[in-house]
Amino acid sequence: MATYIHPRQLARRSASLLAALRRREEGATLLETAISLVVLLMFIFGIIEVSLMLYTYHFISEAAREGTRYAIVRGNTCTGFPSSCPAAPTDIQAYVKGLGFPGIDPSKMTVNVSYAPYPAGTNCSPSAGCNNPGNTVKIQVVYAFPFSIPFVPANTFNMSSTSQMVIAS
Repeated sequence: MATYIHPRQLARRSASLLAALRRREEGATLLETAISLVVLLMFIFGIIEVSLMLYTYHFISEAAREGTRYAIVRGNTCTGFPSSCPAAPTDIQAYVKGLGFPGIDPSKMTVNVSYAPYPAGTNCSPSAGCNNPGNTVKIQVVYAFPFSIPFVPANTFNMSSTSQMVIAS
């Protein structure tokens, strides 16, 4: 036979059951907030790191262009400059590393300088450095970018930019 429960008793039992269920979920909001914040902060810091990487690449490509401009006006026949005339590859490397772009660490930068005859097949003496007017100079700048996001292992990405121009003097 079924037991009769008065509606007031049923309401009290339901209220106490709901209160017990609420007590079991008291820390759930805190845990969900913590997990959400970790994911959100990783995402935000990832965006910041990618932005810094693009910023760095911009200045690395600018450094390659500036180094090439420096080299094309300081060939074997240059005049009018008090120093580094003609410019040796070490002079060009020192110039590029000394540009002082903000946030760029020169110790993480590698500058490669190479000369080639232009057009191909013309006279170019490797002992003279091939930095005669009419030949080309190519500057490659490689930068070791330290990429780090919280809770993700840190990596170093090598970014490089190359610029090539014809030597004017």
